[in-house]
Amino acid sequence: MIYAFDTYYYESSAKTVCIAFENWNSETESFIYSENTKVTSDYESGAFYKRELPCILSLLKKIDLQNGDLIIVDGYVTLDNNGKIGLGGYLYQSLDKKYPIIGIAKNSFNSEDCQRRTVFRGESKTPLFLTAIGIDVDETHSNIINMHGNYRIPALLKKLDQLTREKDELNVRN
Repeated sequence: MIYAFDTYYYESSAKTVCIAFENWNSETESFIYSENTKVTSDYESGAFYKRELPCILSLLKKIDLQNGDLIIVDGYVTLDNNGKIGLGGYLYQSLDKKYPIIGIAKNSFNSEDCQRRTVFRGESKTPLFLTAIGIDVDETHSNIINMHGNYRIPALLKKLDQLTREKDELNVRN
């Protein structure tokens, strides 16, 4: 199973959603998980993971990960060639390096990273930025290109983004 996570922030809470799907070319999700939590830290430039990682780890408690499962995060896994890691790298460590983590970012990060790939989908001239750990980044690159959807952002990841932004009754978990 492939689990894709995204979080959207409101005033004092965050909505984290996970879409689970069977294969890279799946057109529809198998499951949707969602959770609202209190924001435990302010946004800190260069330390995005401090805000989002607790949200993802909390939602992961609802999911029974199995060997062979993959996780996608909205962001970076690695940030440079010197070993600096992003949200996905911290998630990988938090999960005892048991599950491959794939980071798909919409905005570039201004450093050299030999593990970062640009992904052009559809007719878009604007790339997505791919990083990964625990899985071959080049194999993942072709999988992202071939995900369902004709536009820059694959259809299921676009749906994920939209679901996080839908304001629902905020039953916030502390």
